[in-house]
Amino acid sequence: MRPKGLEFCKGDRAWPHERQSNFNMIQESRSMSIDLLIFYYPTLTTIEMQTNTKRILAIDFARGLSVVLMILVHTMLVYGDSATRHESALGQVVNILGQGAPMFLVSMGLSFVFSRKQSFKGSLKRGLLILLAGYSMNFLKFIVPTLFFGGLPVPFVEAYGMTYGEPSNMVFFFLLGDILQLAGLTLILMAFIVRFSKSKYVPLVLALFIVLVSSELRGYRPGIVGVDYICDLLWGATYQVYFPVFPWSAFILIGLFFGLWFREKGSDQGFLFKSMLVVGIGLLVAGVLLSFYDFDYHFGDYYHLGPGGSLGLMGLNLIVLWAVNLLTSSVKPNHAFGFLYYCSRNVTSLYITQWVLINWGMSVFGFWEHQELDVLLLMLLFLVLSLGVVYIKSNYGVLFRLQKSARRVSEST
Repeated sequence: MRPKGLEFCKGDRAWPHERQSNFNMIQESRSMSIDLLIFYYPTLTTIEMQTNTKRILAIDFARGLSVVLMILVHTMLVYGDSATRHESALGQVVNILGQGAPMFLVSMGLSFVFSRKQSFKGSLKRGLLILLAGYSMNFLKFIVPTLFFGGLPVPFVEAYGMTYGEPSNMVFFFLLGDILQLAGLTLILMAFIVRFSKSKYVPLVLALFIVLVSSELRGYRPGIVGVDYICDLLWGATYQVYFPVFPWSAFILIGLFFGLWFREKGSDQGFLFKSMLVVGIGLLVAGVLLSFYDFDYHFGDYYHLGPGGSLGLMGLNLIVLWAVNLLTSSVKPNHAFGFLYYCSRNVTSLYITQWVLINWGMSVFGFWEHQELDVLLLMLLFLVLSLGVVYIKSNYGVLFRLQKSARRVSEST
């Protein structure tokens, strides 16, 4: 969720009632049963990058770092009081670190090229599974606390401009669009792209088209129940959907473009990251110039970027990926790198787990109530808890499979 207060360039991360009145719904939440997600969807933990070739360590590093930063950012946004979020040094640092989602999305697109399950049906299935994971996570994040933990905090509900206790609140929270909805829909789109075209330029042109038309389509709804929600997922202007397909799928598609180009060049990592640097600088310059020309149109707010904001943020993250590759190729493997690679391998499980735990934690720690030191301790707590749950899940799954295999062997002898 994105609480009021962490504004980035004119309040892009502000809660609705801190921005103009027509934006009175907000949150960056991502949230059936915990066993369903954590124990019976093992494919979701490895859905991003199962490669048939040598792993690109920079991508693993960036993705692992992204999910760790998300845990820290989300903790701040849920638990930090106004002064901590707005004025503290920690709040300012978290504001900057909160821009890690685009790097995660670019990495996802690049990783798609090397997935072992790149068949059309396999990609469609994975996209649907990610969508299921997104709505299952919403159930865990919002519906479970509402039904079993005494309800969501009153300030939390009111931050969306809703009245506490209204039954319709649960429908709203269950349908919140998050990064998993974006990933699932874009993966389905990429399945069709790869099925009907082998040209690397198709995702590139489509990405640029999406960036350019997003502001024009934003907020369009025909006024038909159900169809309106689909339009919100595609190009919504409210905060019921934080990562609409227009423009955010462009970040994944630009990653797909680089992945196809990388494969075309014989998996030359040097070429890949040099190309990212050159293209990234060009996109960053173009995005900054456009945003200076007309900030409201070209940047808007973080979750509903215009063309300039999208191009600039895309370019910035390509440059960051180049820098990450420079780091991983220059520094010897170490425990810190190994930790991030582990997080990368378990990125989806970690993402889901941290959001569920952070939202459930509001029943204990409240909402928007803590100062800087408390928030730091809570960051550490939720990082450790998330890693612990994922570790137990992984080992539980291995143990379960070993026991099942042992029973089969004993039954056959």
